[in-house]
Amino acid sequence: MFESLSERLALVFDKLRGRGSLNELEVRAAMREVRVALLEADVALPVVKDFIDRATARAVGAEVLKSVTPGQQVVKIVHDCLVETLGGSSADLELNVAPPAVVMMVGLQGSGKTTTTAKLAKLLKEKRSRKVLMASLDVARPAAQEQLKILGEQVGVATLPIIAGQQPVDIAKRALQAARLQGFDVLMLDTAGRLHVDPALMAEMQAVNAEAAPAETLLVVDALTGQDAVNVAQRFGEAVPLTGVVLTRMDGDARGGAALSMRFVTGKPIKFVGTGEKIDALEAFHPERAAGRILGMGDVVSLVERAAETLDVEQAEAMAAKLARGKFDLNDMRAQFQQMRKLGGLGALTKMLPGMAKAQAAMAAGKVDDRSVARLEAIILSMTPKERAKPEILNARRKIRIAKGSGVTVQEVNRLLKMHADMETAMKRLKKMGGLGALAQMFGGGAGGMAGLPGAPPGELPALPPGFTPPRLPGGGFRFKR
Repeated sequence: MFESLSERLALVFDKLRGRGSLNELEVRAAMREVRVALLEADVALPVVKDFIDRATARAVGAEVLKSVTPGQQVVKIVHDCLVETLGGSSADLELNVAPPAVVMMVGLQGSGKTTTTAKLAKLLKEKRSRKVLMASLDVARPAAQEQLKILGEQVGVATLPIIAGQQPVDIAKRALQAARLQGFDVLMLDTAGRLHVDPALMAEMQAVNAEAAPAETLLVVDALTGQDAVNVAQRFGEAVPLTGVVLTRMDGDARGGAALSMRFVTGKPIKFVGTGEKIDALEAFHPERAAGRILGMGDVVSLVERAAETLDVEQAEAMAAKLARGKFDLNDMRAQFQQMRKLGGLGALTKMLPGMAKAQAAMAAGKVDDRSVARLEAIILSMTPKERAKPEILNARRKIRIAKGSGVTVQEVNRLLKMHADMETAMKRLKKMGGLGALAQMFGGGAGGMAGLPGAPPGELPALPPGFTPPRLPGGGFRFKR
C-alpha cells in the first residue's frame, strides 16, 4: 500500500536531505511537489489543500530555515502532518459495555463485508479472548448467510442458525436473545449491501440500528474505489451513526488516497485495514506507523508484533543456540527463508525496515524477489541431509546433480554456497563481537536504539510499546512469546 505515493515523496525529499541550508522558495517548491504527489495518489482536493497549508506554515518557520538539518526537519513536519491527517492516534473498538457488545457491519455489496466480519471475529477471539457470535442479516444476496456460516466454521466462531424467510430486524432480535442467553461477549451483525446507496438499503440499516443499538457500527469500504470510497462513507455517515471505517484491499491500493482522505472528510477513524485474501489478513490501523511507511521510515513496531505472532519459538531457540556457537549450515539458511515467508516475504520485510526504500528498488532491478528466494530453497531441498549439514563436501559432480534436481544452473548453486559462506563468516564475526546479545542491545531500549539506521531521521521511528524489552535466549537472541 502507498507504493506510488512513497516513491514520489522519496524523490522530493532526496533533493532536500543533506542540504546545509534551505530558503523559503526552496521549501515552497518542495511543498508544491508534495501537493502534486498527493493529488496523483487520489487524495481528495480539500484534504490536500489543508495538508499543504499546515505543512507549509510549519516548514517556512525559523526552526526549519535555521536548522542544522533543514531537509530532515521538513521530512519530520510532513510526517507529523500525515499522522494528523490519518487521525492522530489509533482508534480501538469500544467493547466495554454490558455484554453482548453489538458490532454492526455495513457497506455496499462487493466491498468484502462478510469476509471482513469473519476476519474481525477471528481477531477478537484469538487476540482479545472474546466469545463471539456472528449473524448474517443479508437475505437479499443468494447464499450470503451460508457464506458466513462456512467462514465461521473456518475461523472457529459460532454463527446464528439460519431460518429461511426471516427478515433482517427479526434476525437481529433473535441474535441478541441468543447472545444474551449463551453468554457471548460480542455479537457481530453482517448487514445486507447493495450495488449502490439507495433508500431501501438505508431504511433497512436504520431499522436494524434502532433494534440492536450497536456499540460499534463499522463501515466496510473497498480502498481500490479511491475517492468513491470517501463519497460512500459520507452517504452512510448521514444515515447511521458510524463509529469507524474498515478499508479492504489495501494491499492492492498503491495510491492510498482513500486512506488519506477518509478521516478528514468523514470525521470517522480508520480502525482496521484488510491486507490480503487470507482469513487472518486484517490489521489494526495505526496512523503513525502508516505515515512511517509512506515516508520510507519503516514500521519496526509492526514487524516486531508480527514476529511475535508468527515465529516458531522452539525453532528460534534452537537457532539461537547454534548461532551462539558460531554454527550455521544450509538447514539453518533454509529455516531463515521459511521464517521470512511467515513474516510476509522479502517485499513485506523491506517495507517495514527503515531506510530500505532504495534497497527495495535495487532488489527489484536485480530481480531479487520471493520467487528467487524460492529457487534458493529448491536448491537446498535438492541436497542430501549430509550435504546440507556439511556444505564443504560439495564437489563439482555433486553440484551438477543438485543443479539438475532443482532446475537451475551450477552457477546458481555456487551463488547460494557463496551466500551461505558470507552469512557464516558474519555469524563468526558476530560471535567475536560478543554474540547475539550485542545485536539485541540495539532493540533492548526500544526504537531509540535504531535511530542510527540509514535513512531514518532522528526521532522519527515509532516508539516500541512502553516497557517492551525482548527477553534474551541463551546466547543473547530474542525470545518472542505467542
